[in-house]
Amino acid sequence: MSKEHPLVLAITGASGAVYATRLLQILCHADREIHLTISPSGAAVIKQELGLNIDVRKPDLDALLGYVAPWTTSPAIKSVAAGAVQRHAERVHFHAYDDYMTPIASGSFRTSGMIVCPCSGSTLSGIARAAASNLITRAAEVHLKEHRKLILVPRETPISVLQLENMHRAAQAGAILLPAMPGWYHGVDGLDSIVDFVVARILDQVDVDNALMQRWGE
Repeated sequence: MSKEHPLVLAITGASGAVYATRLLQILCHADREIHLTISPSGAAVIKQELGLNIDVRKPDLDALLGYVAPWTTSPAIKSVAAGAVQRHAERVHFHAYDDYMTPIASGSFRTSGMIVCPCSGSTLSGIARAAASNLITRAAEVHLKEHRKLILVPRETPISVLQLENMHRAAQAGAILLPAMPGWYHGVDGLDSIVDFVVARILDQVDVDNALMQRWGE
């Protein structure tokens, strides 16, 4: 699948909203076209963790893309966020979570892949059972049936047997399970390093060049 095709990003109701905002900013910075959707639970987590009120039908994308964590001191991170705000009108297409008439609900709409970040347990369950109850699970099902990349980023601990079974089923169907489990070997110097480790690994899976982390052996 061509890198020129858009990417789908779904934000659901697991903890770790900061991973999603940073990922969205970097994708905009890389001039990738993004089709974005947010579940009501995802919006609730964004409000709880980031302090942003997000309307799941007409979100303030400037606020979402311009978010900078209060602990961030890096001028580079702030610059990427500011740049993402300037670029999103051309790069980000938003779809309501229950709108099945959008392009990403159909396999005939070509994409380079889909990322669910963070991925809640209920979203994982719906994907693993092919039980689409909203646009997010429908789009994920489309990516599996079309044999395109589907990256699921769960953030849960401990993990129940049922969740493990759902992960196994999703992986068997072709999904890539990429839990938000940051490493500590890349010269961690603050919380931004932890966030960027996970975001870098996601970007690697969708072939977006990045230098967010110090790679092993480099």
